Amino acid sequence: MKYISTRGQAPALNFEDAVLTGLASDGGLYVPETLPVFDKATIASWAGLSYQALAFEIMKPFVDGALSDVELKGIIEKAYAEFRHDAIAPLVQTGHNEWILELFQGPTLAFKDFALQFLGHLLDHILAKRKQKVVVMGATSGDTGSAAIEGCSRCDNIDIFILHPHKRVSDVQRRQMTTVLAKNVHNIALEGNFDDCQNMVKASFADQSFLPEGRQLVAVNSINWARIMAQIVYYFYASLALGGPHRAVSFSVPTGNFGDIFAGYLASKMGLPIEQLIIATNANDILHRCISANDHTKQPLVHSLSPSMDIMVSSNFERLLFDLYERDGAAIAELMEQFKSGTMALSDKAMAKARSLFSSYRLDDEEMLTVIQSVFERTGYLLDPHTAIGVQAARSNRSNQSTPVVCLATAHPAKFPEAVMKAGQGQEPALPFHMQDLFEREERYDVLKNDIHAVQKFVAANTRK
Repeated sequence: MKYISTRGQAPALNFEDAVLTGLASDGGLYVPETLPVFDKATIASWAGLSYQALAFEIMKPFVDGALSDVELKGIIEKAYAEFRHDAIAPLVQTGHNEWILELFQGPTLAFKDFALQFLGHLLDHILAKRKQKVVVMGATSGDTGSAAIEGCSRCDNIDIFILHPHKRVSDVQRRQMTTVLAKNVHNIALEGNFDDCQNMVKASFADQSFLPEGRQLVAVNSINWARIMAQIVYYFYASLALGGPHRAVSFSVPTGNFGDIFAGYLASKMGLPIEQLIIATNANDILHRCISANDHTKQPLVHSLSPSMDIMVSSNFERLLFDLYERDGAAIAELMEQFKSGTMALSDKAMAKARSLFSSYRLDDEEMLTVIQSVFERTGYLLDPHTAIGVQAARSNRSNQSTPVVCLATAHPAKFPEAVMKAGQGQEPALPFHMQDLFEREERYDVLKNDIHAVQKFVAANTRK
């Protein structure tokens, strides 16, 4: 299988090269040239599979011979070996035909573990085979960083540098990153917001001349195709648990960078019956405004109690646009150039296609806190702030009450004690056993100015020979 750029001017790559390249040379994102499509009989035959076995069936066509079956199965087994729940992605019912898909059972308590545990082991395998060393550089609004560090900290062939916005992630999120003291791990607290971090990483990928000779950058954020591929799996897993493919299922997804919900879109394209994909946003609502009003205008970033969604430039939205515009790379390049001015309008045809599957909803902090409180009072189930936004989006946007709706729980509530306490809980939610000493661990990170040259100098100086 070949992978092509959304902007049409970069060379097509095989699976390994697409994983190592991340951002295409023309500024676009890599997507498969074609998607595997499974018929209902095939999907139904997977109903009794473990999460790991299902992951193998779904990922195998994308890998397309780059890994042997034995190698792919081994990487999948390693990726999910540290998850705390045997189901890997358990479902919990919180209402009539309403389910929570717990995607926080991994080592860093966030859905990013599903992709980044897999990606870390995949990269280590590819690099060892190629006898190659790389530099991972990523931006995080809170959860990606810790999951990436957890996935890469034991990799001999990777030096990892993660940028997070200084004092704009929760204490738990920060400490999950900064208490990993491995020699190849470097945390940079940037004096700016998440979009500043993301823009700096993108600029560094565009010009890698600052790196030591023989090194290249590899992306572990959601522009990396392998992450999207790994996230497709849990849509199939949840659907099969609720009667799919013989009945359709809807999904509500709290999202900022659009990667998680784009995986659901791909699942639908691959044959999984999905009735609705609901985009759930906080006050940073560019995705909601785009779907509801064709308003893709950049606005000042709002710092919220759901910080992992404090994003104004949703990188993976470009992958959806590529399909909405009939895979016309030139049209996407023109749209992205238009967006540099701060606004973008989609064609009527593209909007109609998007709205045939997607709907959207926006929730501010006060409304989100009310949801946490009410769900806990009625069910005893404690939501994190991002998941609470997803639950309310589902309740407000469901087109059919007889269709099961699955709300993706993207993080454990203990990662966001401020929001949980403000929602009326008498005490902070407890961290799981393996993290109970988190606030006693030594921290290590560097605060750097919002200056790309200073950051690149730091990366170059701390890359191991």
